[in-house]
Amino acid sequence: MSSLTDEIFSQLSRADVQQIGSQLGTGQAQTAGAIAAALPMILGAMGRNTSQADGADALFGALGRDHASGGGIADILGAVLGGQQNRQTDGLGQLGHIFGGQQPQAEAGLGQATGLGSDKAQMLLKILAPIVMAYLAKRMFGGGAAQGSPQDLGNILGQERQVQQQQGGLGGGLLGAVLDQDGDGQLGLGDLLKVGMGAMRGGG
Repeated sequence: MSSLTDEIFSQLSRADVQQIGSQLGTGQAQTAGAIAAALPMILGAMGRNTSQADGADALFGALGRDHASGGGIADILGAVLGGQQNRQTDGLGQLGHIFGGQQPQAEAGLGQATGLGSDKAQMLLKILAPIVMAYLAKRMFGGGAAQGSPQDLGNILGQERQVQQQQGGLGGGLLGAVLDQDGDGQLGLGDLLKVGMGAMRGGG
């Protein structure tokens, strides 16, 4: 069963990865690995949000309002890297909604686990968040009108959480931390580092 992470990653061409790497100052392999780790973190946090009261409605509304009329992934990436500022390309604002107050911890954990450091991890998440939003909008509003519902969106993201938890690996490990797998209600930097680095040592 393919995951949303796989589907989005497969739509990023080699040139797209090179563009992102140029922005980050990283090589092709490190960039690709970091993207593969960051995408499930973003999708997992979205899935957690949509599982809460009114979360799916809020995300579905945002997709329809700000992203349904956007172009493909290459267009969004070009706009983001080109510095075009609007609600569709506002990666930092989107991260605030996706991760909430846990954004700094998520950035630090991703940065440590991938070797990017917090600043470059934030930069990568800012680039990827609009791409993820555009992809989900295409799934929900591909023909310009809603082809799904908030419940459908929640189901898709819920299935993604299950797939990533089953697959494990670096992305799955970080995803587990974002989703507060230990159930303590808090996402701490220690949790992210422990889970992320453990996944790396495990060959993820």
